[in-house]
Amino acid sequence: MGLSLKERVFTALLGIAAASGLTMLILILVKATNVFLPADTKFGIVFDAGSSHTSLFVYQWPANKEKDTGVVSQALTCQIEGPGISSYASDPAQAGESLKSCLEEALALIPQSQHQETPTFLGATAGMRLLSQKNSSQARDILAAVSQILSKSPVDFWGAKILTGKDEGAFGWITINYVLGMLLKYSSGQWILPEERILVGALDLGGASTQISFVPQAPILDQSTQATFRLYGANYSIYTHSYLCYGRDQVLRRLLAELAQRSPVARVRHPCYHSGYQATLPLAPLYESPCVHTTDSLNFTQNITVEGIGNPGDCVAALHRLFNFSSCKGQEDCAFNGVYQPPVHGQFYVEASYPGQERWLRDYCASGLYILVLLLEGYKFSEETWPNIQFQKQAGGMDIGWTLGYMLNLTGMIPAEALTQWRAQSYSIWMAGVVFAVLTLSAILGAAAVQLFWTQD
Repeated sequence: MGLSLKERVFTALLGIAAASGLTMLILILVKATNVFLPADTKFGIVFDAGSSHTSLFVYQWPANKEKDTGVVSQALTCQIEGPGISSYASDPAQAGESLKSCLEEALALIPQSQHQETPTFLGATAGMRLLSQKNSSQARDILAAVSQILSKSPVDFWGAKILTGKDEGAFGWITINYVLGMLLKYSSGQWILPEERILVGALDLGGASTQISFVPQAPILDQSTQATFRLYGANYSIYTHSYLCYGRDQVLRRLLAELAQRSPVARVRHPCYHSGYQATLPLAPLYESPCVHTTDSLNFTQNITVEGIGNPGDCVAALHRLFNFSSCKGQEDCAFNGVYQPPVHGQFYVEASYPGQERWLRDYCASGLYILVLLLEGYKFSEETWPNIQFQKQAGGMDIGWTLGYMLNLTGMIPAEALTQWRAQSYSIWMAGVVFAVLTLSAILGAAAVQLFWTQD
């Protein structure tokens, strides 16, 4: 015996009510999951705006930090096309535009729901420090241009600024010790401070500056060279100093200018260039940098012819003239230029830039000899301590530089736990509302079905 009309209508309406309620529940739960469920991983973006190029790094860490510091890993690195942002002094807007392609690559990696909570920072180093000395208004215009681009992107923009040399050195020290497992270690299912850890020093040779950072054996006597911070519940105090104008590119520029000033004619015999090398160069660009001191006797409108003579002894002697070793006057706690430095102690990791373009081949000899002079006579490494130096660009699968150290320090300022708790509470409240709304809708549709049933003839 078939169902009556009333029974068929009643059954259909109840089905509609159930289907509608279930559909709404699924849709709302999907939205609630996307918006309110706590994210397991947080992200951060750091731009390293160096003197010769700019790099972007994306870092990630679990939302639950270890003793107020995130366990950070590198998720992406992207090299910005073109020169460093300090090269855009005549076209600041282009400095900002140059960042877009790598920023888009970073945003494609990070879940869209987390874009607005991703801290993003641009740190400019020695190239911009030099430009700020030469023309502060141009430096401000460049920072304003990159800030305009980054502030319009869907991220949590923390600003663009010129890092001090001290910060650059300290963050670099944090980076190398972190990636080597000296600050945190995973053991027996938990993160702990290593029991036996030997903290290492960091040496950084960039295009415009060089930094040295390490933990000395004795107390630091000059407080201006001391950096302190707290990571994973432990306090650290290190010696760090940055030498502006002693990066690779600026040293090569200063070296050529020094040789030109000693030449009586517009022909420079360069002892660091190989025999047979010859090139004609304009003189004026050499003196655009604040690192190069001018003399009234030079005619900046002329060109100079540079000839290589390949004499290592004379090359080292010319490099020596770029340092002021006599200012230390035999003091043990002094490097060069009268700068205080405790005796080097422990193992050191060096990060140095190694340009691969053919146009840099002429400078390999000068660069290598300069590094020797800097390490042996500048920083006072000896035959005994030289084996403690390791030259590396990466360690633990991550790039060595200041950006990771900056991000580790930054995670201490992000209240990840509070944010996660707020999201969990919001999710519970939202779910209660969802259940109430679905039950109410189902009750209304059910009542309508019953009413229709009894009024149907």
